[in-house]
Amino acid sequence: MKFHIRGMTCAACVSKLEAALQKIPGAEGVSVNLATGRGRIRLNETEETARSLVQGAVARAGYEAVFTGALDPEREARIEFTEWIRAAILSIPLVLMFPIPFWIQAAVASVIQFGSGRKFYVGAWKSIRSGSANMDVLVVLGTTAAYGLSFFSHHPWFESSAMILVLVRLGKWLELRARIRTTRALRSLETLQPVSARVCFGDQTFEMPISGVKRGDRILVLPGERIPADGRLVEGESDLDESFLTGESRLLAKIAGDTVRGGALNITGPIRIELTALGAETILSRIIALIENAQDKKPPIQRAVDRVSAVFVPAVLLLALGVLFWIGIQSGFGETALLRAVTVLVIACPCALGLATPTALMVGTGRAAKEGIFIRDMDALEMANWITVLALDKTGTLTTGKPVLSRIESIESERALEIARALQVGSEHPLARAILRAAPSGQKATGIRILPGRGIEGRVDGKLYQMGSDRLLESNGLPVPIESGSGSCSYLIESAESPRCLAVFWFEDELKPGAIEFVRRLRQMKIRPVLLTGDRQEEASRIAGILGIDDVHARMLPEEKAGVMESLRNRGECVAMLGDGVNDAPALALADVGIALSTGTDAAMQTAGITLLGGDPLKSLEAIRISRATYWKIRQNLAWAFVYNLIGIPLAMTGVLSPVHAGAAMALSSVSVVLSSLLLGRIRHAEVHR
Repeated sequence: MKFHIRGMTCAACVSKLEAALQKIPGAEGVSVNLATGRGRIRLNETEETARSLVQGAVARAGYEAVFTGALDPEREARIEFTEWIRAAILSIPLVLMFPIPFWIQAAVASVIQFGSGRKFYVGAWKSIRSGSANMDVLVVLGTTAAYGLSFFSHHPWFESSAMILVLVRLGKWLELRARIRTTRALRSLETLQPVSARVCFGDQTFEMPISGVKRGDRILVLPGERIPADGRLVEGESDLDESFLTGESRLLAKIAGDTVRGGALNITGPIRIELTALGAETILSRIIALIENAQDKKPPIQRAVDRVSAVFVPAVLLLALGVLFWIGIQSGFGETALLRAVTVLVIACPCALGLATPTALMVGTGRAAKEGIFIRDMDALEMANWITVLALDKTGTLTTGKPVLSRIESIESERALEIARALQVGSEHPLARAILRAAPSGQKATGIRILPGRGIEGRVDGKLYQMGSDRLLESNGLPVPIESGSGSCSYLIESAESPRCLAVFWFEDELKPGAIEFVRRLRQMKIRPVLLTGDRQEEASRIAGILGIDDVHARMLPEEKAGVMESLRNRGECVAMLGDGVNDAPALALADVGIALSTGTDAAMQTAGITLLGGDPLKSLEAIRISRATYWKIRQNLAWAFVYNLIGIPLAMTGVLSPVHAGAAMALSSVSVVLSSLLLGRIRHAEVHR
């Protein structure tokens, strides 16, 4: 369950809310994100009961949970801007020291303190009532002390309390504006979903809301329009722009029978499409959900920061109290002691600390999405920064995955191709597709059963047949012939009391155009490539020789690929796995970072922490670059946030900074962290951060 939270101001709010939500019986997967303003929780309850429990827990913590629609950040930014302008105008006579009576100064300062500052008083009261302290408490204590001191001081400090509120409001507005920019990638994807479609009924078409369209309906899409949902092209030809999916600007020619994706832009001709997926089932909706989930999750480094933030505000309160007594004992409990304590309270707000990680993650995942890279697991994002070995599947990853049946040898049955075709009907394996292309029509075998790591078996006309790798020959007690030549091969066996090999099918599969360049760049990034394949040793060595890969593991079963992952990790390597097939899923799960190609199977994509749209392995390098840049930016932001406090707090304690300077520094720290994160969106392909 996802929901929005109104009233969060700093990292202390995140820790407090997560603690409150964890107390709900049966709560799992609790996460609160300051940058997105969202919360997430899993509860084994009805939706109505779950909402009630969440709203109660959030309210007790001093905040508000919103389920009916998202908060409008644009509206919140406008409100913040209005309040800032009002406070800034009112503070002008105080800051410029106009010669006005004291009571007018007090009146103007009071309007600012309890008008523009009302939001902070409400937030502070809720926070204290829930038994904790957040940024609002620091701001209220600091400004109220300066405001109150002005009534008893020979030198009124109304301008200090007023300017602190003005600067905090300015910082919050700039922060909101910057955070709005971080969500643009997500909002731009949401705009790709048309709200209506032209549904075909015979020769007539009627425009209907997309909510009224059903799976199986046929729709008409004219040039210049976006395809409203996933489907199959049944009439017409056109070029489509799927750059939102592939990250590539080139147009894709589509003809009858081709799959088309919702959100793609139709360029050249009218086409009719039969819808196969709607709503949340479409790939565009799944991508949007994937980005949202990724932005809400936290990498390990953020969880450590949250633990620090949970004790930061109480520690600052104790520190300010200590400063007050320290100066008071030395020089008396007067104006100087109070002002230094106020300055400590104002400058030590942990806003920058709370925004350092989530804003970088939002920009980084958004930038990755533009490149057709979708990061599902934040642990994978962090671990990608340390990859030393990339294990590579061969078929479909380094090769096109579209092998062609080149020849059939050792035929002992004239029906070999017919039997092979019957066994492979419905299979998604690349070699099976090659056989189906060579024999497009025929019967289907019965009792089909997958033989993991070996092949497939089934009955044709009552006889049991098997088809697969040389391991299948071995399991039947048949000798493995010494094969020569390039390409992959598959054996057709008649399984009986005395099994016999009926035919050997040979397939040719070309390397992908960028495969050689991919391995070269991989080495430039100081990442060692390892080839893992179920293919025979001769073919694996041939491909590895062309690509320049030294470490080759052939004839690999799925569990053996996973064993190689474990062995590499035990040697201290940080291992990533790039694959696309069902047989890659165990290795993808066991690797430190699993990277799957969307051209492969759903099993691979569900297991991997990172999914690459399209079949280009070069995108895996871009995924690593973006992960490195994002993690580097997180560390840079956290360093700035900590250094800011390490420098600022001692300066506040020693009186070098005034409360006004502290307010400006606090606002600047939050804004600088967010703006620093936004620079991630401008990283170049060549930039690599380690």
